[in-house]
Amino acid sequence: MSKKRLVIALGGNALGKTPEEQLELVRKTAESIVDLSEEYDLAIGHGNGPQVGMINNAFEYAALNGAGTPAMPFPECGAMSQGYIGYHLQQSVRNELKKRSIDKNVATVLTQVLVDENDEAFKNPTKPIGSFMSKEEADEISKEKGYTFVEDAGRGYRRVVASPIPKEIVELDVVNSLIENDNIVITVGGGGIPVIDKEDKLEGIPAVIDKDRSSALLAEKLDADMLVILTAVDQVMINFGKENEEAIDEMTIEEANKYIGEEQFAKGSMLPKVEACMEFVKNSKNGIALITSLEKAAEALKGQTGTIIKK
Repeated sequence: MSKKRLVIALGGNALGKTPEEQLELVRKTAESIVDLSEEYDLAIGHGNGPQVGMINNAFEYAALNGAGTPAMPFPECGAMSQGYIGYHLQQSVRNELKKRSIDKNVATVLTQVLVDENDEAFKNPTKPIGSFMSKEEADEISKEKGYTFVEDAGRGYRRVVASPIPKEIVELDVVNSLIENDNIVITVGGGGIPVIDKEDKLEGIPAVIDKDRSSALLAEKLDADMLVILTAVDQVMINFGKENEEAIDEMTIEEANKYIGEEQFAKGSMLPKVEACMEFVKNSKNGIALITSLEKAAEALKGQTGTIIKK
């Protein structure tokens, strides 16, 4: 009997801020992924906000300081972050498979995702990338480079770029073929490398696509049984941080819309995750979505924790 198919979107808590920290964290992540791979066919997406910002900043710093290094276009920085994160995940998952004597392969697919160049997001950049800095530092770079910076959750200022809606996953057939042949696939890294269609030719464009939205689109197109968004909390909450805080075990699209109307979900964190889940559930035949933590993923898939979103 064929296994159920899962698309997993890894949250930022599964990755680190430096190569050393990331490699240490993904070793734990790999254990959870391999646990799930014994019962499910898996495609894994992940974020790249800190990593793509770090790569972009490094190239710009080197170019500005006469190191003979060219400034790197932003789509290429996204591609580098996909490869760097994918390498760590792929290596760690492979090591864990070998450790358990599981005869299975894991592959990272450098993935392009088509967006609309007329997407309203390009007029209003909102996706934070890179490291936190002071207002003075942000103002100086903004004046020099024309970048947009915003204050982020009281922790300092971060550059923001456009976050357009994903329309099509270019390498979808490759991903599907790998899964059908019993491989674990790491794909739509950082939401995918954003590309636009220029007279039937693909062209990179500076942006970061939300990894939950790309993972939802991937889950829909792969006809997955479930989209699983892994984040820092075990369950979605309403009245978060208040005395009447309440964990949600299950909600319909209608109930989720009601909570969104009440502004129950924070715009920069839980809201896009809930919206991505709703998108997948609406557009899939029989799919359901799950939001939970990496640590509790196996328990959540058995119905012991997590928040289920269904039609």
